Amino acid sequence: MLIIAGLGNPGNKYAANRHNIGFMAADEIVRRHSFGPWKNKFNAEISDGKLNGEKVLVVKPQTYMNESGQAVGEILRFFKEDLSNLIVIYDELDLPPAKLRIKTGGGHGGHNGIKSIDAHCGKEYRRMRLGIGHPGSREKVTGHVLGDFAKADQEWLDKLLQAIAENAPLLADGKDANFMNKVALDIGQNKDTKKPKASKAQSHIRQARKSLLKDQPKSGPMADMLKKLFGDKDGK
Repeated sequence: MLIIAGLGNPGNKYAANRHNIGFMAADEIVRRHSFGPWKNKFNAEISDGKLNGEKVLVVKPQTYMNESGQAVGEILRFFKEDLSNLIVIYDELDLPPAKLRIKTGGGHGGHNGIKSIDAHCGKEYRRMRLGIGHPGSREKVTGHVLGDFAKADQEWLDKLLQAIAENAPLLADGKDANFMNKVALDIGQNKDTKKPKASKAQSHIRQARKSLLKDQPKSGPMADMLKKLFGDKDGK
């Protein structure tokens, strides 16, 4: 069974906080794939369903962020699941808004929820980091993460949450790289509208051609030879 734990703080006071983007992603997965109703168990809200035929339990710890590991650890032990079957979704200051990264293992990066899960469960689980951007100085971090998303954030936030939910079946299949690529495509991050620049060699050839054609005679043997080599002034 796959366990997807979205991190956040319980209660309406924190519902729209940047720190609660893990809860938001969990809610969208449950909604999009018609999982069962939320139930209060294991110091968490849990909902179960299936992704690509595999049983999945979505978890929102209700112990507050810095004790998230208590609920997640209790669930892992109850269902006797290995850490490799756990995905944790949480906010990441060091990623730009709307950026998403997944990796297995690693450090907590100062995130109290991850620090708690590492302590209660171990480190070798899959971590889905959702970028919320950095406020620019250390003194502003607490206000930033515990502040609500701005109206200007709603467009990318909605797209990101919908893309995560839409492509969640890839997580059940263990296709994390495909999942990241699909999410990026769905929110428009992989579109490249820039035209390729001419190489330096091509630029030099064009300059030489222009120089030679600039003063070429309009008729005669030399004109005929230059036209054969470079074409006429109109590029024909």
